[in-house]
Amino acid sequence: MRAVIPLALGQMRRRPAAFAGVAVALFLAIATLTLFGSLFAADVTAPAAVRKATAGPGLMVIAGAFGEIAVLVAFFVVVNALGFALRQQHRELALLRTIAATPRQARRLVRGQAVVTTLSVAVPGWAVGAAAARGLLAELQRRGMAAPGVRMPGSTIPVLVALVVALAAALAVALSASTVAARRISRITPAAALTASSTEHGRTGALRLLAAIGALAGGALLLRLAATRPAEQVDKAGQAALFSSLVLLVAVALAGPLAARVLAAALGAPVRALAPGAGWLADANLRGYARRLSSAVVPVALLVGLSGTMLIMTSTAGHAAGAAASSVTSATDVWLRQAELAMLVCFAAVSTVNTLVAVTAERRREFALLRLVGATRSQLLRMLTAEAVLTTAVGILLGAAVAGAASAAFSTAVSGSPMPSLPVAGCCWIAAGATALTVPGILGTGLQAVRGPAAELVGGGRD
Repeated sequence: MRAVIPLALGQMRRRPAAFAGVAVALFLAIATLTLFGSLFAADVTAPAAVRKATAGPGLMVIAGAFGEIAVLVAFFVVVNALGFALRQQHRELALLRTIAATPRQARRLVRGQAVVTTLSVAVPGWAVGAAAARGLLAELQRRGMAAPGVRMPGSTIPVLVALVVALAAALAVALSASTVAARRISRITPAAALTASSTEHGRTGALRLLAAIGALAGGALLLRLAATRPAEQVDKAGQAALFSSLVLLVAVALAGPLAARVLAAALGAPVRALAPGAGWLADANLRGYARRLSSAVVPVALLVGLSGTMLIMTSTAGHAAGAAASSVTSATDVWLRQAELAMLVCFAAVSTVNTLVAVTAERRREFALLRLVGATRSQLLRMLTAEAVLTTAVGILLGAAVAGAASAAFSTAVSGSPMPSLPVAGCCWIAAGATALTVPGILGTGLQAVRGPAAELVGGGRD
């Protein structure tokens, strides 16, 4: 085990962008768990008379409804970031296999990286989450949504319990994701592993497709559950619709390579027509490396899908007539939804930026090879611009499809019609925000990646 830690740290130093993204995702996950875990602890440790001093639903209900989606999204971001970071190491793991490393040792190395990254952000994440819990509790009390006498636990035991629970949950997710990511490279022969690390499979695996179909079926069931809620249970319809959007996004992530390749092929034709040289190369890159495209597209779809669902649901509830809309259009409820939307957008934005920076920075050797065969830096940047536009378009389309399905189910429950109230300006701002994160992120990293002597970069491998 002592030899695993130095190897794990060495791999992390070789790919700082990818593991920085994993660290940020884990930091947010631990902070989120600590935030809502602290609110639960505050409610549980408060006397019964104090908890009943408010006419609202109570801190436990608010924290549960508010936190369940946020925690799931945080772990979704962790799994996506960690899976991408470990896929980048297939070549190094394959080389270790060729020099007699066993599959168990390769998996242990990957798990060691997950543990080191999680432990490095555990205390900062807990500190930020605890501070955020105190701030959120004070704001809820100021708005009359939490009893004035509720306080954060002052003793050491609840604090330690919150830290241990958050750390254990983050470690469980990180270890599970790392084990799944390392499974393929550790189960095949060393020679096959080395060959597989330098190429990308053209087809999505059967197990992955089956999992995607299962997630799609689960999302459809949640959509039906949301659509069939009675009008007086509009809050439950909203929660079911949000869960359905998250489950559908999981299906998008699982079927990402296939869906991204199909959409890129459809959108690539006009790009090739507008920019024959750079557009053709960008289209070929995206379709040829569908897994890499999927890694870049999924965070964009997450950003658009979740924020679009929340925005359209809020607008639909606001335009619905009768008592069913009153509970979701009050000032306090609107504030809660806005706060939840801000948190979800933060998670998705961080995931988008981290993944795009890591994906583009990883291509330094590819860009150097293109320069050696005659491509100029300006041509490479035009190619990256076309790729950024296609990546953004694919992510927005996938996210919009998820938001549309979830919003239609919610609208059916609220108004009886599957046509939701569409805030056009807000949706345009979401698309503009996704574009502002994606295109500059790719081009900014690309400017750094095309610098330096091409021959040296090719000879130096992927460093």
